[in-house]
Amino acid sequence: MFSYRHAFHAGNHADVLKHIVLLAVLRYMTQKDTALNVFDSHAGAGLYRLDGDYAKTSAEAAEGFLKLIANKPTEPFAAAIQDYVEMVAGFNQGGTWSVYPGSPFIIQSLLHGRDKLKLFELHPTDTKTLTANIAQLEAGRQVAILREDGFEGLKKFLPPPSRRALVLCDPSYEVKHDYARVQAMITDAMLRFPTGTYAVWYPIIPRPEAHDVPKKLKTLANKSGKSWLSVSLTVKNSKLTQDAEGEVVRPGLPASGMFLINPPHTLKALLKDAMPQLVKALGQDQHAAFTLESGG
Repeated sequence: MFSYRHAFHAGNHADVLKHIVLLAVLRYMTQKDTALNVFDSHAGAGLYRLDGDYAKTSAEAAEGFLKLIANKPTEPFAAAIQDYVEMVAGFNQGGTWSVYPGSPFIIQSLLHGRDKLKLFELHPTDTKTLTANIAQLEAGRQVAILREDGFEGLKKFLPPPSRRALVLCDPSYEVKHDYARVQAMITDAMLRFPTGTYAVWYPIIPRPEAHDVPKKLKTLANKSGKSWLSVSLTVKNSKLTQDAEGEVVRPGLPASGMFLINPPHTLKALLKDAMPQLVKALGQDQHAAFTLESGG
């Protein structure tokens, strides 16, 4: 149950997509004067070393954030990408890229004093690391860390007093039941607080449960009469291959997506400019592509 560690995957292409979207959503939602409540259902450790043992073991950032930086286009980055790159740069010094901020640090960096952030994390080691990392911010009561199951823990906080909230749901999906639990959590949250903004990250892998995530969330949004946006990034072929010795080679994560309910109206235009650049920068073969659609 506690085998997944995001430190092995920090800064990969899925993080790039997720955090570009997250940052764009937060930029919009923090403009209003009313307090914003943000909930991160699977917070992880919050801050990661790209030169640490975990990240170097998998080297996924090399095909994600670090590749994006290395393959900067001749034309300027799209606004959403530039904002993301500058945000990550703020956590690094001297032109090096050794630190990568997870969702908790990205979120907190944009909050105002009136806003609140609640971080759910069950992994004992990551909870301990997250607590130590967040302590560096000296954010006081603005940030609360809860060693709870985020799928269930969210319920008691909806609707929030300010009636403004963003819920980020990004489990590892290491456990097959996570796919159904995502659907159940968002369905329950929509009943409790239908005007909230919900952002769900999901992997795109060769299994029906993964492909059902955006389909079921789209159905939920449409039945609720809510607007929605779906974006995905594919960086390589998802099929299994064989090496020279005939051994099966698994491709790793070939693609991922973000599905949002009640997204900012500005988000689609930002992603329309950003996604072609991400495909060009992060694509690993001719199968690299993106999708972007919205409705409601």
